[in-house]
Amino acid sequence: METANNKRKVAIICSHGGLDEVYPALILGNAARQSGIDAFVFFTFWGLDAITTSKVDHLHVNLAGNASSGMPTILGGLPGMETLAASMMKKQMAELDLPTVKEMLQILDESGAELYACELAMKMFKRTREDLLPQVKDVITAGDFYDLAEGAQIIFT
Repeated sequence: METANNKRKVAIICSHGGLDEVYPALILGNAARQSGIDAFVFFTFWGLDAITTSKVDHLHVNLAGNASSGMPTILGGLPGMETLAASMMKKQMAELDLPTVKEMLQILDESGAELYACELAMKMFKRTREDLLPQVKDVITAGDFYDLAEGAQIIFT
């Protein structure tokens, strides 16, 4: 039986902003909550795009330099290729009834997961609290992250 002192928890760091890079953090957080595991997601650097109101609906798929994409780097870097790849991925996700990033964030929030933005990354990218989705609980430092993550399994996506 779990007590307050040994309750399982996971701290997920989302540092990339590509559609294909954000979903793993969101899926892991959702799976944790469905398993009764306390979860929080810390969005830093380009991962902030997933929780920024003006950017969340426009995430792309990073092709250039992605060996797993099967596309030569020179083609992946052409204008419009990332948007095309994102459109194809979104279509596949819709066929699988996978929620959008914004919907996944809402589901996480409603399930009790906590979403945090990195203070340093916010300053670097000149974003304010008002730029973030309402599901973001707070803007915290890396030190605050470690305090929250005490006793948690840390996953870096």
